[in-house]
Amino acid sequence: MDRPRAGVHYPRSVGELQAWFRTDVDCLDYLEWLRWPAGFVCPGCGYARGWRLGDGRFECGRCQARTSTTAGTIFDRTRTPLTVWFTACWLSAAGKDGISALSLQRTLEIGSYQTAWTMLHRLRWVLVRPGRDRLAGTVEVDETYIGGEEAGLRGGRARGKKVLTCIAVEVHEPKGLGRCRIAPLSDASAASLHAFVTDHIEPGTRVITDAWQGYRGLDKLGYLHDRRSQRAARARGEDPGELLPAVHRVASLVKRWLLGTHQGSVEVAHLISYLNEFVFRFNRRRSRSRGLVFYRVLELAVAHQPVRYQDLIASKRPRTVPPTPPPTRGRPPSLERPPANRPWRTTDQHPSG
Repeated sequence: MDRPRAGVHYPRSVGELQAWFRTDVDCLDYLEWLRWPAGFVCPGCGYARGWRLGDGRFECGRCQARTSTTAGTIFDRTRTPLTVWFTACWLSAAGKDGISALSLQRTLEIGSYQTAWTMLHRLRWVLVRPGRDRLAGTVEVDETYIGGEEAGLRGGRARGKKVLTCIAVEVHEPKGLGRCRIAPLSDASAASLHAFVTDHIEPGTRVITDAWQGYRGLDKLGYLHDRRSQRAARARGEDPGELLPAVHRVASLVKRWLLGTHQGSVEVAHLISYLNEFVFRFNRRRSRSRGLVFYRVLELAVAHQPVRYQDLIASKRPRTVPPTPPPTRGRPPSLERPPANRPWRTTDQHPSG
């Protein structure tokens, strides 16, 4: 498919979302269409012929391997109803600033904060498309410290409190910003900075940085390096903060987003996932349809390998948040609903007056 169309390939509004995906069967059929738009293809041998079994799985016509629509995707072995997954995906994709795990837990009646947290982190894992294009044209690059607070630490750059992060932003002429890339760094050495630049920026690009020594040598890597000295700017009576306005603006936006949507409570071990989410949102900020963003997330989700809970907590568990009473279950109820038969028109209720 060259260009998905609103109202045909993805819902345009919450109303269409609810109408299209009333049951888990509807959701499963949509995932099947996203994964195999031209018909079933065996994920094992790549054979494009097979048949559906009575239990809903597919059997390959060549190797006789059996698989389901969700097997091998982030929905593999999930106990959460697909109607809940689709609604969570819509809330995350359609909202300008996304949604926190606590808000998702309350909205979808999820008894366990851990379940809501895990769902959102699984969605964040799929947001980096393999083989995505590198930045090009004119790109500003700089480092900053990003992260949440930790008890007992003072100062914005205290060790363990913030993470050194590199930001690259495309600059359009005469004005405007393009795409961005953000990634944590182990340090500000030339090895770390050069690796970030080569991973995220196309050779031949004009790269604008400050005069930090770690950026020296970019010209030998095939880049047009424009070094701007803050000391020289001060000597000329200029504001050093205006040397890299685009990257400073993005740094301010990502910090504000983390503080606003997630109240700054982002563990260092999971910061990369939140940064990937911000980059995904920023690079699609001009999308005319939130439904298209929803479509893109699910499209990436069915192409991504399963993400297990053990993968998410490999370094640190999510913070503990007591569930809102009375629910105590971790598994949310399905959002499948039969017609309510207009409960507001019951015989024992009458309008006042």
